[in-house]
Amino acid sequence: MRDILYVDMATLSTERKPLPEKWSRYAGRALTDAIVYDMVPPTCDPLGRGAVLVFAPGLFGGTSAPNGGRLSVGAKSPLTGGIKESNSGGQAAHALAKIGLSAVVVTGKPADPLARFMLSIEADGSVKIERVDGWAGLGNYAVADAIKALRPADDHYATITNGPAGEAGLKAAGIAISDMKGYPNRFAGRGGLGAVMGSKGLKAIVVSDKGLKGVEHADKEAFNAAMKRFAKALTDHPVSGVGLPTYGTNVLMNILNEAGGLPTKNFSSGHFDDVEGVSGEKQREVTLERGGNVKHGCHTGCVIQCSRYWVDKEGAYVTKGPEYESAWSLGTDCCISDMDTVAALDRLCGDYGLDTIEMGATLAVYMDSGKIAFGDGPAAIKALKSIFEGGEPGMVLGHGAEATGLAFGVDHIPVVKHQAMPAYEPRAVQGIGVTYATTPMGADHTAGYTITANILGVGGTVDPLKTAGQAELSKNLQIATAMLDAFGLCIFVAFPVLDIPDAFVAIYDMAAAHTGQAWDTDELMKLGREVLTFERLFNTAAGFTAADDRLPAWMKTVPLPPHNTVFEVTDAELDSVFDFVPETAKEMGLL
Repeated sequence: MRDILYVDMATLSTERKPLPEKWSRYAGRALTDAIVYDMVPPTCDPLGRGAVLVFAPGLFGGTSAPNGGRLSVGAKSPLTGGIKESNSGGQAAHALAKIGLSAVVVTGKPADPLARFMLSIEADGSVKIERVDGWAGLGNYAVADAIKALRPADDHYATITNGPAGEAGLKAAGIAISDMKGYPNRFAGRGGLGAVMGSKGLKAIVVSDKGLKGVEHADKEAFNAAMKRFAKALTDHPVSGVGLPTYGTNVLMNILNEAGGLPTKNFSSGHFDDVEGVSGEKQREVTLERGGNVKHGCHTGCVIQCSRYWVDKEGAYVTKGPEYESAWSLGTDCCISDMDTVAALDRLCGDYGLDTIEMGATLAVYMDSGKIAFGDGPAAIKALKSIFEGGEPGMVLGHGAEATGLAFGVDHIPVVKHQAMPAYEPRAVQGIGVTYATTPMGADHTAGYTITANILGVGGTVDPLKTAGQAELSKNLQIATAMLDAFGLCIFVAFPVLDIPDAFVAIYDMAAAHTGQAWDTDELMKLGREVLTFERLFNTAAGFTAADDRLPAWMKTVPLPPHNTVFEVTDAELDSVFDFVPETAKEMGLL
C-alpha cells in the first residue's frame, strides 16, 4: 500500500488517497519533485496560499535496506526562488513508510496567522490536527519535550518540528527531524523550507509506528540477498567502512585543508592554519575523553554510522556531531578553532531551526564587514542570538549570507541562486564549482559530490585544479545522486557504488525484489534524469536562465591561496551539463 496523505491547513482537513499510477516508480526526491511540479505554480509566493510542502520517504523507507531511511522534503524555496528538495536522516521516513504513506502533502494556510498546529499520524492510520498555540516561539528541543509529555510512555514515534526561525519566515530556516533517541537534531536544512512549514501554521508532525513491521517486499528472499551484498560493499570500502565510522563526516576537515580546498575566512583562502581544533581527529579525541558517543547511525538501518554526539565537559549532551559542514561553516569559515564554541553555535542553530551551512557562511560574511572580528567565538554567539533576542545585526542574519552581505556592504558573498556555498572551494575543486553553479538546488555539494574523484580518488581521478572532465563528472554525479535521493539512500553509499561494481547492481536488485518492477542500470539512470528534468523545467518556468547557473564573478578573477587559482570552467561547459533535459522531457510527456 502506497498512499498520499493530503493535509489542507485552510480547512484543517485531511484525505488519504492512493499514489497515482503515473508516479508508481517515484519516491523520495522524485516524488517531491513530481508533486511540486504538478501542484505548485512556478511563479507563486513560496510562503503564499498556492505553496505546497511535501514530505516523502525514499523507495526503501520502512525496509532494512542499508542506509535507506532518508526523508525528502520538497517545496518552492523562499531562499532560491526555485524548486527545492532538502534531504534528512532521522526516523520519520521509516515511520511514514511503515504506515503506508509515500508522501504527506501540506496545502493551504490557516485563517488565523497566529495559530499553531500539530499533525498526528498514528500507527493505525488515524490522523488528527490540533492547536498548540502555546508552543509558538518554542525551540525544537522544547517542542520535542512537549510532544514526549503528550505521548504514551511505551509509544514509538518520530517527530518533524519547526523552530522559531521557520515561524518567523526566515529564509535560512530548516526543518528538524528526530533521531533514534528522539533528539530533534537531524535537519532538512537547506533552502528555507522551515519558513514554508511556518507559513502553514504547522509547528509539528508526529508519526507513530508503534508495533508496525517493516514494509513488505515482492520477493523477500531476493531482497535480503541483495541487501546483504550491499551492506558488505558499504562496510568493505575504506571510506564508508573505516574513515566515516571512525571520525564521522568531519574526517574531511584535514583532507580538504591539505588539498587547499577548505574555504576559510569567508572564502578568502583554501587553508586554515588552526584547523586542528575543529578536525575530526580532535573531535573524536575530546569526545572519547568526555565519555561521549562517537559512532551511531542517523536512522535505523545505517551501517556506516558516521553520526556522533558532542557532550560538554561534564559529559552532558549538547548537539549532534557537529558534522563536517557545521564544523567548517561555524568554525573554519569564521576562523573559529574551538569545537565547544562550534557546538554551542550548532546547538543554537538546531534549536532555532536554522541551516548551519547558511548560518556559518552568513556569520563569516558579517565578520567580513568588520562588525565583529574573524575568530571571535563569543561575538559570533551573540550575533546569532540577536536574531531572536534583539540587538545588532538582528533578524537579517536569519535570511542568509546574501541578505546579510547586502545589508552590511560586503561584496565577497559566496552564493549561487541566493544560497550559500558549502565546505568546498570551487577555485581549488573545479568539479564542485560546476555542481554549485548548475544544480537546480542552489549551491549544494550533495547534488553532485565531485569530491569523490577530485579529492578522494573514488570512482577514478579528475585533477581538481584543472577544468578537463569536470562538467561531465558533475553531470553524471548529479544524475546518480538524484536517483539515490529517490530511493532514500544516504549520499555516502556513493563511495562503494563508484568503486565496487556489485554495489550498484545490488541497488537495482533490491529495488526489483522490493517492488516487483523491472529495474536495471538504464532504469536507475533514467530515474535520475527524470528527477532533474522536473527541477530544470520548474526553475525555467519560475524565470531562471543560464545566467543563474554561474558562480560569483569574483571567483573567476580573484586567485585563491594556497594554489592561487581561479574558477576556469567555461560557460559553455556549464551549459552542457543539462543537455539531456529536452529529450527527457519529451519522453516524459512534459514538452
